[in-house]
Amino acid sequence: MHSQEPNTQQDSAVVLTDSIHKIDYLQHLGNGYFPTKFLNVDLRYLVKFNQYEGFRTGLGGVTNDEFSEKYRIDSYVVYGFKDHRFKYKIGGGFRIHEATKTWINLSYTDDLQETGSSSFLTDKRFFQFFEPRLLNIDLFHKHITKAINIEHQLSNNLITETELAISKIDPTYNYIFVTKDTNYKNFDLTTAKIGLQWSPFSDFITLNDKTIETKDGYPKFTLQLTQSFKNVLKGDFNFFKVDFRKQHKIRYNEDVFSELIVSSGLATGSTPLTHLYHAYPNNITKETIVRRFSVAGVNSFETMYFNEFFSDRFATLQLKHYVKPFKISERYRPQLVLISRFAIGDMHDIERHENITFGTLEKGYSEAGFEINKLLFGFGLSFAYRYGGYHLPKLNDNIAAKFTFNVSL
Repeated sequence: MHSQEPNTQQDSAVVLTDSIHKIDYLQHLGNGYFPTKFLNVDLRYLVKFNQYEGFRTGLGGVTNDEFSEKYRIDSYVVYGFKDHRFKYKIGGGFRIHEATKTWINLSYTDDLQETGSSSFLTDKRFFQFFEPRLLNIDLFHKHITKAINIEHQLSNNLITETELAISKIDPTYNYIFVTKDTNYKNFDLTTAKIGLQWSPFSDFITLNDKTIETKDGYPKFTLQLTQSFKNVLKGDFNFFKVDFRKQHKIRYNEDVFSELIVSSGLATGSTPLTHLYHAYPNNITKETIVRRFSVAGVNSFETMYFNEFFSDRFATLQLKHYVKPFKISERYRPQLVLISRFAIGDMHDIERHENITFGTLEKGYSEAGFEINKLLFGFGLSFAYRYGGYHLPKLNDNIAAKFTFNVSL
C-alpha cells in the first residue's frame, strides 16, 4: 500500500496542474482572449457595430509568456466601413519587477471614444461576446493618445495603475467648448491618472509561478483620480476628476443572488463634454416602443435616451435580484431578474457647452423592470419603466422592451 503513495501524490499534482491550466484557459476566454502559441488573440476587435462607424472589424492581440516573460507587444488595427477610417494602437511593455507584477507600458492610439463614457485603468478587461450599447451610440470623439503606463500589484487583493498621457481630441459632432479665453472645437489634453482596485474578499493560490483567483469575493472597490494640466506639454485645460465604484454580490445559493453596483463621479475645473459623464443610457430616440426595440445592456439605463443627460457630478445605484430559475426541464431553465436603477447628477456652467442640447439629473432618475433570461439560445426579454422626476407625459415614452443576451463560459 505504501509503495503506491508517491504515484498517488504525483497523479494528484498532475490533476491539479491540469485543472489550473483549464482555469487559466477559461479565464483567458472569459477576458476576451483566444490563446495561441505566442499570441493571445483579442476577440474584442473581430466585429462590432455602432451608428458612426457602421460595422467595425479588425484584429488585435497581446503576446504571452511563451513569446517572452519580460516583454510584450499589445496592439490592434480595425476599420470602420461607414466612416472609412482605420483605427489602431501600437503598444508594448516590459516587466521591471516579477514579484509585484510591475510593468511599464508605452502606447500610441488613434481611435474613437464615446463622449461621456468613463473607464477605469484597472478594468483591463471588460469583455462581452456581444456589447448591445454599442449598436446605437452616435456621439464619439476622435483621439490620438500617446501614453506611458505603470502597472503595480501591491498585493493579490490590491492592484494599481498609473498613466501619463497626451491626447489630441476632435469631436465628430458639432460642438464648441467655451472658456474665458477661447472657444474650442478641438483641443489638447495632458493628463495624469492613478487607479486602484481593491478586492479584499477574493482568494488566490500560486502554482508554477502563476497566481490564480480561486474565489471571486465581494464587495470590490475601484477608485480613480485624474488631473489635467494646462500649459504642460501643450495641454489646454486644468481639471480634476474622481471616480468611484463599489460592486457587491450577495449569494443565497448557487442560483439565487443579488447584485448591487454604486458608481459616482465628480469633475471640477474646465472639463469639456467629452470628459464629463453620462449615466450609460441605452434607449433610441424613436416614437414607438416597437421601433425602439433593441438589445438591453448589462448595467445601462434602458429607458434613458442617448445624449439626453450629461453631468459633471453624478451617482448611480443599480440593484438586480436573480430569482431561482424555472425548471421546465433539466436543460431549459429560464431565469427572472428583478431590476431597479437610480441616477442623480448636476452640472455647473452648462452654458460652456454650445451646439448641443441636454438635460441634467438633479431631480433624480428612476427606472424599474425585469428580465427573463435564457429563453432561447442565450436570448431573453427585458422590460423597464421610467418613473419619478423624469417621467415623460406620453406613457409609451417611459417604456422600454428589449432582447437580452447572456452567454457564460
